[in-house]
Amino acid sequence: MTKAPDREKITINLGYVDLGQVDLLVREGFYSNRTDFIRTAIRHQLERHGEAARESVRRRQLQLGLCHFSAHDLEAARAAGEVLDIRVLGLATIASDVTPELARAAIGSLTVLGALHGDPAVKAALADRIA
Repeated sequence: MTKAPDREKITINLGYVDLGQVDLLVREGFYSNRTDFIRTAIRHQLERHGEAARESVRRRQLQLGLCHFSAHDLEAARAAGEVLDIRVLGLATIASDVTPELARAAIGSLTVLGALHGDPAVKAALADRIA
């Protein structure tokens, strides 16, 4: 089984002056590189709004972290007559052994704040259930 990556690459656009200031701080030794600056800035903002985020996680009843759904998990839910309402803040993965038909039968809705990894055919089958 392959290990899921623990991070997702994003792209941002910065104005030239902002980018120049970041480069200046890197050159002056405050940060090791641009990525270090951006990660630090993001962490500071997440800490600053941490309580609001925690309250929203509670209110929305989100599962926090890494959530993996295998064919076995979905078959068990289907056998129990359950339709899953999946809400994840972090990474949700749907295993490669899950067919599009099984995913549609077992998953009623899917909300992922972060990243969703799975077979493109499964994701396509769930497209109308992804919020």
